[in-house]
Amino acid sequence: MPKDINKEKSISRARNLTQLVICAVILGFAGYNVYSAYENMHPVPSSSYVKEPEETTVDEPTEPDPDKVVYSYAAVPTQDKFYGELILVNNDHEYFSLGDEDLVNIADLNSERGIDCFTVAENTYTILRPVYDPMVQMIEDFYDLYHNDTLQIYGSYRSKKYQQEIYDRYDGETDDDGFPRAAVPGKSEHETGYAFDFTETTGLDYQGQGDFAWINTNCYKYGFVVRYTEEKEKITQIRSEPWHFRYVGIAHATYMTKNDHCLEEYIDLLRDKYTYEGEHLEVTDDDGAHYEIFYVPSDDGSETTNVPVPSGCRYDISGNNSDGFIVTVHKDEKTELGQETAEPETEATTEPDEDTDSDSDTE
Repeated sequence: MPKDINKEKSISRARNLTQLVICAVILGFAGYNVYSAYENMHPVPSSSYVKEPEETTVDEPTEPDPDKVVYSYAAVPTQDKFYGELILVNNDHEYFSLGDEDLVNIADLNSERGIDCFTVAENTYTILRPVYDPMVQMIEDFYDLYHNDTLQIYGSYRSKKYQQEIYDRYDGETDDDGFPRAAVPGKSEHETGYAFDFTETTGLDYQGQGDFAWINTNCYKYGFVVRYTEEKEKITQIRSEPWHFRYVGIAHATYMTKNDHCLEEYIDLLRDKYTYEGEHLEVTDDDGAHYEIFYVPSDDGSETTNVPVPSGCRYDISGNNSDGFIVTVHKDEKTELGQETAEPETEATTEPDEDTDSDSDTE
């Protein structure tokens, strides 16, 4: 038994030694291969077909344009399209008074303010409150230039009732050129309170000539237009009346005067060309003030119309007495919270007095 045991031990040692030798040979061979591979490594050049990444720059954030007008929507009563300083009143467009025109007595205000450079034919004459100040400013500037105090207001606001009396007086009579001597009730600008007539106390015949030519030439700077001219008689269907002035606002009076448009032409122009969705009319007045003007059709199927209005700028909304609204943006008059006070002029604080009707045998 001892001999057999010794023999087995000898075989086991020989087997272990052989395994060790084999492992050493394998490790040596592997190490040689790794070394050979490292020795044969070379850098690989970049392919000419691979585009190197381009350097990029990050644009600096741009400041918002302070002159850009941002719009939101205001719900305006659709019926307000019949009111405002740009309403068209003529043989085709009747004025429907609500009986709440915000009228002021011209003679009373003149007395309160000590204004004596012009007179009124009747102390009962009234006019819309927003029209009084620019009218007086125009007359005062005229007086400062010519020291002529013969101007007189001979026609201003009329009620429809009084317009009917004037119309009946002429019984539909026309002049030699076929123009009516008096407008049909409801179709006279005097019923809006935006119009007035001049005469003068010397000859009682204002023709916008001599010293008075300055008024007819410069009235647009105060927001007025000479409503009926000889050149536009076929359009207005009213004979030339150099004494009849209509308030429309400085921006509109400036454009109408410098482009020779009567109110009928101007309203059509805005409707056809200058809509909110399209191009806006840009106007600069003589003092350098900038305006943006556009037309918005009324939503006649709804009680209200969504009218685009600017945020951060003063604006005015006027109906055209037909089919929509005209928005006037005063681009130089910035506000912090947008428009708060400028609305279509449909509300009034004073009741009209039937006894304050003006008596003028004109349109």
